Amino acid sequence: MSAHIDTVFPANTPLNIRQQGSRIYGPGVSDNGAGVAALLGIASLLRQVRIRHSLPFVFIGNVGEEGEGDLRGMRHIFSTPRWKDSIAYSLVLDGAGADTIVAEALGSRRFEVIVRGPGGHSWSDFGAPNPIVVLAKAIEMFAATPVPTTPKTTFNIGVIRGGTSVNSIPESASMKVDIRSTSMTEMERLEQSMRLALNRALEDETMAAEMRSSAQKRPSGVSCEVVVIGNRPAGELRPGARILQVVRAVDAQLTNAAQVQRASTDANIPLSLGQEAIAIGGGGSGGGAHTLQEWFDSNGRELGLKRILLTMLALAGVGE
Repeated sequence: MSAHIDTVFPANTPLNIRQQGSRIYGPGVSDNGAGVAALLGIASLLRQVRIRHSLPFVFIGNVGEEGEGDLRGMRHIFSTPRWKDSIAYSLVLDGAGADTIVAEALGSRRFEVIVRGPGGHSWSDFGAPNPIVVLAKAIEMFAATPVPTTPKTTFNIGVIRGGTSVNSIPESASMKVDIRSTSMTEMERLEQSMRLALNRALEDETMAAEMRSSAQKRPSGVSCEVVVIGNRPAGELRPGARILQVVRAVDAQLTNAAQVQRASTDANIPLSLGQEAIAIGGGGSGGGAHTLQEWFDSNGRELGLKRILLTMLALAGVGE
């Protein structure tokens, strides 16, 4: 059983945790405070009641699930022979709720795009190619890329940086791009579209810079670098996987309605290796994930905790 202990927020983010009734507000309280609390609760319960089970349990608090972590915590676990060869089932606790079963791993690719130019003063060096303009043109072209609804495919420009002052032509500018799809082919198509948009934007700005500059002062060149900062593998459970049969049987026992979904979670790593893994919620309800207004409501959490416990025990088997 694992739950990621990192959040999307920088280390210096003000927490400002507050409670109103059964609802708690604050960054990370649901994603993944709900999952971590459920993991600790189940571990504490098993230690107290000492239920016998055939397979041993391992409880893991891992890092690198959010942002640019690229699932490095789970990659480390499943690149270590001791764990990779001995873990039979992976139950990932991520967020709140008890109405989903993530049994299909959504693949994603993430890039940092860095555009570099000569820079200069906005007056005396007018005409030099501007990296921010290159990014703006590239974003405009890339954003016009058509995406299918089936297989669902998305892209996002989440971060833009560049420049030092309003009267300086920047020496560099960068953006971070996230591409996701249930299809590897669509992710590759979007990546190529992004690279094509960058190349065209570089050509357009180079030509525009030459026209702006005087014949005596030719502009220096502008360049672009694309760095892969994340590559989450896709995968899915094999038909008839025991872990899926068990959690569905538990849901039936608890009269709980849950839908199988595809998402990007820590379960991507074991699923991509052909191992049995699912991700489920820690119970209760939550919302506003990845914002400072994130919230978690403990009402109904008992159902989620029962679901986790019964799934663990059923997978492990009764001990002697």
